[in-house]
Amino acid sequence: MGKITGFIDTARKTSAEAAPLARLANFNEFHAWLPRAEQQAQAGRCMDCGVPFCQSGAVLGGAASGCPLHNLIPEWNELLWRGQWQLALRRLLATNRFAEFTSRVCPALCEAGCTCGAVTGSPVTVRENEHAIIETGYAKGWVQPAPPPARTGKSVAVIGSGPAGLAVADYLNKRGHTVTIYEREDRPGGLLMYGIPNMKLEKQVVDRRIRIMQAEGVEFLTGMDVGRSVDAAEVRAHHDAVVLCCGAKRPRDLDVPGRDAAGVHFAVDYLTGVTRALLSGEAAPITAEGKQVLVIGGGDTGNDCQGAALRQGCAGLLALEMMPEPPAARAASNPWPEWPRVKKTDYGQAECAARFGADPRLYQATVKAFLKDEAGRLTGAVIARLRPEPDPATGRTVMAPTGEEFEYPCQLALIAAGFTGCEPYAADAFGVGLTARGCAATAEAGGFATAAPGVFACGDMRRGQSLVVWALREGRDCAARVDQYLMGYSNL
Repeated sequence: MGKITGFIDTARKTSAEAAPLARLANFNEFHAWLPRAEQQAQAGRCMDCGVPFCQSGAVLGGAASGCPLHNLIPEWNELLWRGQWQLALRRLLATNRFAEFTSRVCPALCEAGCTCGAVTGSPVTVRENEHAIIETGYAKGWVQPAPPPARTGKSVAVIGSGPAGLAVADYLNKRGHTVTIYEREDRPGGLLMYGIPNMKLEKQVVDRRIRIMQAEGVEFLTGMDVGRSVDAAEVRAHHDAVVLCCGAKRPRDLDVPGRDAAGVHFAVDYLTGVTRALLSGEAAPITAEGKQVLVIGGGDTGNDCQGAALRQGCAGLLALEMMPEPPAARAASNPWPEWPRVKKTDYGQAECAARFGADPRLYQATVKAFLKDEAGRLTGAVIARLRPEPDPATGRTVMAPTGEEFEYPCQLALIAAGFTGCEPYAADAFGVGLTARGCAATAEAGGFATAAPGVFACGDMRRGQSLVVWALREGRDCAARVDQYLMGYSNL
């Protein structure tokens, strides 16, 4: 243990953010990270707690507590506090090869499980310590391509280059297998490239990691839509194994009158278009400029839509959340170290409040109908208020209409109501069935091998919509199963 009294002597301090109105001028990341000396001091707050829930990844109360990757957090916190940055990087990369992503977009499950947070109310700045370590590694030239010293002669096709696809490809390539990633978009990165907006993850960060993987021998083929424009049988014939990492991008729709109005879009299509326009320098296919915007659904996707619409210059914004407003503090039924189910204000809501003077969220509400003019253009939505009621058939609480309604004038509506599983065509092309949740079915519960010989599935495509950190865990675990299949044993 490093500084025994660090959590007593040093107050928690995090990176500064650009003022909400100032950062709306562009789509850049807006954190001003702490200087190295201050970040080292923050690492010294890590307690000698005995049981580091931060790295446990245990399932408590139906949700994970701590890091799913089992990052060696107390170890690299101590090394960081001692100024041993290169050793800290080695311990970080031992469990997380993509810390530049998780240190930006992960909700920090580790910090929710931090013992220091339970004791003092201020958890260790684990995520920002991680960011400092990996970015220092890049700045110092310590993160360099490391091709495998020998090849096994085995070949693997990875379908999809999101976080799960990158993780499984990275581990299999380091093992010595020849890996080819097939990506249907024009750029690799999947969710990291087109699903997460620039202000959370600038795309040069993704490109930087892709270049390292290419230098290590991973081949990226873009514009390859396997199962449609590319024959799945031909891909299977050219490789010893296939891993499906196509994500869970089938959006949940709204079956309400007026859904066909011009101006109603899925959030994923809107966000993809915004990022593609930034990368190409062309106009975005869907713009919020000068429009009243309705965002339907909370969560990360809804928040990202709010941030993007504000940067495009929307005239107003309302965000609907079906469920009741979460409590400000933990309920007795939600004890530490479970993930705290409390109200959080993310960057999009903070920016809306700064721009329009109020939090944009309206709880216990949904769209009853979309309104359109004679030309079919969206002009507004009928919003229905909801209340929680017990379902007599199941005993579960459901959200039922109260009968109270109002009209909200809008010209752009973005549906961010979650996802219902993977797009089925890639799974169908390889003879892989789907579960009742719309995910790729595996031969064994919790496994990665499908019923199709030599075909595996991982990431959101297997487990459903989840976090980037869970996709990386899926990729790592799946790589060991693929290696076992190819070699008869695995050292991954």
